Amino acid sequence: MIDFKNVTKTYKPDITALKGISLHIDKGEFVFVLGPSGAGKSTFLKLMLREEAADKGEVIVNGYNLSKIKQRDIPYMRRTLGVVFQDFRLIPTMTVYENIAFAMRVTNIGEKDIKKRVPYILNLVGLTDKAKKFPTQLSGGEQQRVALARALVHSPELVIADEPTGNIDPELSIEIMELLKAINSVGTTVVVVTHEHELAHTYAKRIIEIKDGTIVLDTAMAKAVRF
Repeated sequence: MIDFKNVTKTYKPDITALKGISLHIDKGEFVFVLGPSGAGKSTFLKLMLREEAADKGEVIVNGYNLSKIKQRDIPYMRRTLGVVFQDFRLIPTMTVYENIAFAMRVTNIGEKDIKKRVPYILNLVGLTDKAKKFPTQLSGGEQQRVALARALVHSPELVIADEPTGNIDPELSIEIMELLKAINSVGTTVVVVTHEHELAHTYAKRIIEIKDGTIVLDTAMAKAVRF
């Protein structure tokens, strides 16, 4: 599902964001990637999305070798992912329904399929009654659920959430995490990139912690060593 093989990423002139990290995330896992600001989390995320390329090593996501992928194939790779951003990235001039439908239209999915899929996804995230609302008419938690719905609309095998609770109240954070947990329970791989240790220890089956560009903790490896 996700493989980092001795991956190094350096920003000019001399800032090494990731230093030879290796890890494997299997299909169906629920993983938290933890670390303080500047630890390398954002670079880890950008490499998975192929917004950046590794300087050394290999990054493989959903069968795509991102170290060798051609530029024209990057959009196809990204369609195999569902991504939830901290700042929601909703289109303010579109309703909730239109924001989700737009994610399908840009990949040339027909209107018939859109009319079936969007109501199903809205129901899944509990926003059926908000379909005609605009983002500015929603709470932060509701906007985050729209962002999650948009990420799920293509039934991705992998959902990546970047600080999904960073801009919402603590009680709403529980709602979002419960939704991610439910998504994972049906076999979808979930990777949450965050700095919130308490959240990670509450929900994660596996925690990977990055500090100063290196992996300082991987609970999967710790269990393997223990047993």
